[in-house]
Amino acid sequence: MDTSTAPKPRGIGNGARSRRDAQPVAAGAAAKQTARLARGLVLPGMTFTILLTQIPFVVTIVFSFLRWNQLRPDEIRFTGWDNYAVVFTRPEFLSSLGATVIITGSAVLLSLVFGLFLAVLLDRKFRGRGLARTLAITPFLVMPAAAALVWKWLMLDSNVGMVNWSLGLLGIDPVQWNTNFPLVTIVAVLVWQYTPFMMLILMAGLQSQGGDVLEAAAVDGAGPARIFWSLTLPHLRPYAEIATLLGSIMLLQVFDPIAIMTKGTGGTKTLSYLLYERAFIGLDIGQAAAFGVIAVIVTIGVAMIALRSTFSIFVEGKVR
Repeated sequence: MDTSTAPKPRGIGNGARSRRDAQPVAAGAAAKQTARLARGLVLPGMTFTILLTQIPFVVTIVFSFLRWNQLRPDEIRFTGWDNYAVVFTRPEFLSSLGATVIITGSAVLLSLVFGLFLAVLLDRKFRGRGLARTLAITPFLVMPAAAALVWKWLMLDSNVGMVNWSLGLLGIDPVQWNTNFPLVTIVAVLVWQYTPFMMLILMAGLQSQGGDVLEAAAVDGAGPARIFWSLTLPHLRPYAEIATLLGSIMLLQVFDPIAIMTKGTGGTKTLSYLLYERAFIGLDIGQAAAFGVIAVIVTIGVAMIALRSTFSIFVEGKVR
């Protein structure tokens, strides 16, 4: 009997079709439930972060429109944009902005160069490499205030500092580093502290480089210098960009070494220290708040550039 043309039971076909139609609906419902669960888990932390960061910033913006000096605490009144006008017309702002750029740029550039040297050195296999890496990372783990105190007294003091003691062995008179070369001392402390940060990022880039490419280049007759300049450096470019941008964000807010070692003298008065000076020495809350808002805007601008560049590096098709 020929059953090829026999009609199929209507219920069986409809049931299979309904099950197939129900599968995407169930998957969509599960995805929505997962998304709601993820948002629920993130919401407490996000709410706490917003309350912790944005409410003080809003209060700072409000204070920046007030004339409020702690020497006259009862004379608080709204002044509009007067505090911002004072900030932009005073020469202190431009000089502090220039000092911020010089200190940040110098420290980032030197930290990147020394970090690259240490990354290449510690990427090689040798006995005690783990211990050497741990010791190289240690300066980045030291608190900024503690690092500034160590450098001020243990390293650069004119009487008992190790640097002047070493110079004395060569017959060179002691140097008042914090007084005569304040900008150099601040940059030196920052380079010492942030070189391990650059080293970690660049070392990650070195370890992601394919060994077969380096072996092929060596087989073709390329020397170590040629391999480094032609293969390793281009490979490390995105990692160097990330290190530079993140390091710039962190160093824009540097305060501890300046407050402890130089007190803002000798071209080391950055925006952060100028804010502190107006708030706790000049006792002018309104102007200090205006300086704070401007400093936050500058930092946000650098952060936006950093995040956009960092995102573009890892987006498919944009890795250079």
